Amino acid sequence: MERPTKEQISELPLYIGLGLSDIYIVENELDAAQAIKELENETSIGFDTESKPIFQKGQVSPGPSLIQLATESKAFLFPTRFPSAVAAAKEILTNPKIKKIGFGIKDDNKELRNKLNIDITNTQDLSVTLKQLAGEKNSIGARAAVAMVLGKRLGKGAQKSNWGAYPLKENQILYAANDAHSAICVERALLR
Repeated sequence: MERPTKEQISELPLYIGLGLSDIYIVENELDAAQAIKELENETSIGFDTESKPIFQKGQVSPGPSLIQLATESKAFLFPTRFPSAVAAAKEILTNPKIKKIGFGIKDDNKELRNKLNIDITNTQDLSVTLKQLAGEKNSIGARAAVAMVLGKRLGKGAQKSNWGAYPLKENQILYAANDAHSAICVERALLR
């Protein structure tokens, strides 16, 4: 397995992932209870966070604006502006029975701990796993991983958008959900 070039990635078919009907946004207690019920019995889930981009040097990140958790068939988005969303995400992220799978999750973990007091347990960083598999010096990000393992191109359209704004736009919802969804799909493909 080797890391594809930018040119090779640009020629791959787009990663489709989940559609809007399979993505749930947690805003209140009811949504939170539903998300916990759906996720608490999973053995592993895809995980990612989005933070408002920082454009000025020395500016401190306000922390994650969104936490995303995904199974192979659906994704849940937890906007951190809603206390019930944070509480539900915390319940899943701190559950040692569920493996949280993502890309470059060391930074996510630090932000979650410092800003939201969430100590995430049982994680797998695919950037590290794939770096070892490919014998690469540098860790492998989501885009390269999806190309390497799934033969698809992960869209990065909404990456630098304003994650602090609410409600989220459709392209943000799809982007955020599929970042977490692609992680679980890569992990499943590696297991096979």
